Amino acid sequence: MNKLFSGKTSSRNQSITHPLLQAKGIHLVIKREDELHPIVSGNKFRKLKYNVLEALKQQKKVLLTFGGAYSNHIAAAATAGKYYGIPSVGVIRGEELAAKMPELLQQNPTLAHAVSEGMHLKFVSREAYRSKTTPEFLAALEEEFGSYYLVPEGGTNTLAVKGCEEILSEEDKKFHYICAAVGTGGTLSGIINAAETTQHILGFPALKGDFLQAELKQFVTDNTKQYRLISEYHFGGYAKWNDALISFINAFKLATSIPLEPIYTGKMLFGLFDMIAKDQFKPGTRILVVHTGGLQGIAGINQQLKKKNKNLIV
Repeated sequence: MNKLFSGKTSSRNQSITHPLLQAKGIHLVIKREDELHPIVSGNKFRKLKYNVLEALKQQKKVLLTFGGAYSNHIAAAATAGKYYGIPSVGVIRGEELAAKMPELLQQNPTLAHAVSEGMHLKFVSREAYRSKTTPEFLAALEEEFGSYYLVPEGGTNTLAVKGCEEILSEEDKKFHYICAAVGTGGTLSGIINAAETTQHILGFPALKGDFLQAELKQFVTDNTKQYRLISEYHFGGYAKWNDALISFINAFKLATSIPLEPIYTGKMLFGLFDMIAKDQFKPGTRILVVHTGGLQGIAGINQQLKKKNKNLIV
């Protein structure tokens, strides 16, 4: 079997040519983590790597995790489990979805993919989902599925951060700024840990709220590192977007041939380009952007856009 997580894996850096960058004298490079794998791509590859290897080491019979109906993490965990022959279970938020499974799998590419990879879907109420980390809830899952290896929602834990520390390469030390989208904080923590003390790390949260500072304090190992959260570009919260963001994503792909999605990377680059336009970086600044993947979710997002008679993501 081709071992998905064997050895050290690196991604290529792609220089970006764009009229705004030329006008402002900014050198922008995108690290194409999205190319690591069609499904287990970007930060999902990094977060799952050492968790799956640990599950194998512990000889666990089940890989169990949590997510929403369009979760990139659910899709990636299902594929990783299949690669390594570990049955996977996805605990999905939304008990009402279970009543319309055939229709759901036709309309939801993410869950359809997970099922095709052999993942067992367990739908729970939104109230129950909020208690998913309690000992009682986890014990009930063990009684139902046996001894399992737990990967948290979004994949962030100590082993996930270890994997994300492998994103940066030796050549990335030359950049003044490193930018990444932020969900649970695991990816950004790994990047901060691996960065040079002279580099500035900018995280662009996709969610509202200020819980991320606590997450970063938990996983960042060196408090001398320079990092900042840019919280003005969440577009109203997780999985929310507007016509301006979709237009930016399509224009960016037309200009660079790089696909983006509107949950994470699209918001980050929209925000970064807005900051560049507002002269928040000096001419000659070298910026590295980490493309954290998540492109499998575009199909489901386009279904939602189509229902609303909106422009689709190209």
